[in-house]
Amino acid sequence: MGFVLFAWMNIMSETAFPISDRNRLKRAHERGSYDHATVFAILDSQMLCHVAYVIDGQPYCTPTLFWREGQTLYWHGSSASRMLRHLRVGTPTCLTVAQLDGLVLARSGFNHSANYRSAMCFGTARLVEDMALKEHALLAVVDRFYPNRSAALRAMTAQEIKATSVIAMPIEQASAKVRAKNVGDDEVDGQHPVWAGVLPVSTIVGAEQPSPALLAGLERPTNLDAYAPGRRLDEVLIEMQAAYEDAH
Repeated sequence: MGFVLFAWMNIMSETAFPISDRNRLKRAHERGSYDHATVFAILDSQMLCHVAYVIDGQPYCTPTLFWREGQTLYWHGSSASRMLRHLRVGTPTCLTVAQLDGLVLARSGFNHSANYRSAMCFGTARLVEDMALKEHALLAVVDRFYPNRSAALRAMTAQEIKATSVIAMPIEQASAKVRAKNVGDDEVDGQHPVWAGVLPVSTIVGAEQPSPALLAGLERPTNLDAYAPGRRLDEVLIEMQAAYEDAH
């Protein structure tokens, strides 16, 4: 029995993040999930995150672009950045993403809400010191969102690489929280004469705006076809993550 339990726990550790007071949902438990697939799907649908940390007792929360490789999250910025300099030695960090999917209008102010998807990830963030890994990451931040684009770009200079820091954070624990339903009115409110329902919300890719300095005759490459006007950005980003993983 003990071996069976150990084997089951080992399987769970490979498919879900461990749960503790740090990442356990305190309210609306039915909306929560700790499995890798759910957390990764939410992370992969986004490119902007917020990184929270503490410097000398002062909390900070920095918005930045990020990407995922396996169970490690990466982000980058100027080597002069206060955040990146602080994370150099290894700092407890919380990275979050959120997607607003709908405005929920109820028949009482108390029951107004929103449909959303969110993920909260905890780990120890460290500066990427290995030069080969750093250069790989600086290519990955492009190719993860725009397949194979880095191969066509001007090579980064030594000064550009030096001026940029890359941070890696293996995910130690994480949780996802999702609301995807209609109005949660109290039963008595059903007779109140006011409209209630959900107003869907999404971020949509718009029409391209070519650079004014674009060389004559250059067309947008076909590897950007997924970013077609009218498409939902979250769906495109998930496709781009899958394409990146297939290529690597």
